[in-house]
Amino acid sequence: MKRVVQLAGACLASLALLGSAYARDPEACRSVTFGDVGWSDIAATTGIASALLQDLGYQPTKTIASPPIVFAGIKKKQIDAFLGYWDPSMTSTVVPFVQAGALKVLERPNLVGAKYTLAVPAYAADAGLKSFADIAKFRDQLDGKIYGIGAGNNGNAHVQKMIDTNQFGLGGFKLVESSEAAMLVQVGRQIRDHKMIVFLAWEPHPMNVDYKIAYLSGGDDVFGPNYGSAKVFTVVPTDYMQRCPNVGRLLTNLQFTTDMENHLMVPIMDHQDPTVVAQSWLKGNPRALDEWLAGVSAFDGSNGIAAVKHALGVQ
Repeated sequence: MKRVVQLAGACLASLALLGSAYARDPEACRSVTFGDVGWSDIAATTGIASALLQDLGYQPTKTIASPPIVFAGIKKKQIDAFLGYWDPSMTSTVVPFVQAGALKVLERPNLVGAKYTLAVPAYAADAGLKSFADIAKFRDQLDGKIYGIGAGNNGNAHVQKMIDTNQFGLGGFKLVESSEAAMLVQVGRQIRDHKMIVFLAWEPHPMNVDYKIAYLSGGDDVFGPNYGSAKVFTVVPTDYMQRCPNVGRLLTNLQFTTDMENHLMVPIMDHQDPTVVAQSWLKGNPRALDEWLAGVSAFDGSNGIAAVKHALGVQ
């Protein structure tokens, strides 16, 4: 009898160890919904996260909406993660949600060194349009317009506030709201015709490679210091890290560079699927997996790095 009890104890201990080694998220965490505001940089980082989760056995999807709607979706737990909270440009939108305990901003940014402010073609800067204070001097050449991106974006709100308060003499200007792609078509058209244009610009983005542009100085009080220098953070529902700790660990691990995102965004801007682009990038850069998947398991509890490398066909 003593021998039987010993064997039973050993079996239970082994099962306990096995359960620990193959700990996994609950079934409810298998579906992961990302918020996407339609920016190509967010499409790139969301593509990376989606590709990794897909290869880990999860089922990633995304919801495309304006930032306020994305944050509201996180509050309602309809969206699980948003990789695109640009601080400080989106801070005024995020703070009320944070103060209400409606969402959680992960402590570690997923990108540092980003910037977001107004820019012009390099030839416009050469002609004297170098700062926010210069814009009004070129009202006629600019047709009284400043080009923004999608409605609801905080960058647009900053521009509209300058117009409404006549800051920098911009009273009477018109903010042209459109999609990122439509704005860039207009930028390309103006540059082709060597005409003046002021538009929202940011890095990382292929526009910094595709066009010779100059970021306007003097906008520190509007977009923040150092040309709207920004950090990008990940946002999740308040209890998500406890409910889905494995996905939470992956989200915490994800950290990108501006150069990495610039390269990811080029094919995305050419209308290629972001997840497919991410998979191709991962195959060529498998070293990134070691950091991003540290301590992360596949959905079935197996080794995460091994599962993703097997799916990608890399060593």
